[in-house]
Amino acid sequence: MDETNQPSGAAAPGPSASAAATSPAAPAAAAPIAATVPATPAGPERISIDDFMKVDLRVAKVLVAEKVPNSRKLVKLSVDVGTEQRTLVAGIAEAYEPDALVGRTIVIVFNLKPAKLMGIESNGMVLAGSPEGGKPTLVGFDQDVPPGSRVR
Repeated sequence: MDETNQPSGAAAPGPSASAAATSPAAPAAAAPIAATVPATPAGPERISIDDFMKVDLRVAKVLVAEKVPNSRKLVKLSVDVGTEQRTLVAGIAEAYEPDALVGRTIVIVFNLKPAKLMGIESNGMVLAGSPEGGKPTLVGFDQDVPPGSRVR
């Protein structure tokens, strides 16, 4: 009887399983294929697009910036978000002088719950990229984008 005509549960007579796996006529085994698929890298938990869409990122224009007293890292910002002005506290003082921030267009998390930092209520979060141990770089734009615009 030919091997291809045997029922799927029947064992095929002939060479051992290891010889069949290396034989050019043998079908590819599932185990070696699964071993070549890279494992999911360790890191932050992935979220769904629905979870991401809950985060309201907005364009904001810095109106006023000042260092927070008794803090090396914090800057207090007043920003225009199109429909209102907000106060935010950001840990960017080691990378940016307050005067250099005024007039700058940045990205903020608009729907973050308020938090008190050094006694100041912060109503949002400034987005910045920060290499491990390095200074933050603000997320920005290469063209003018009106305050309050959604970032997607």
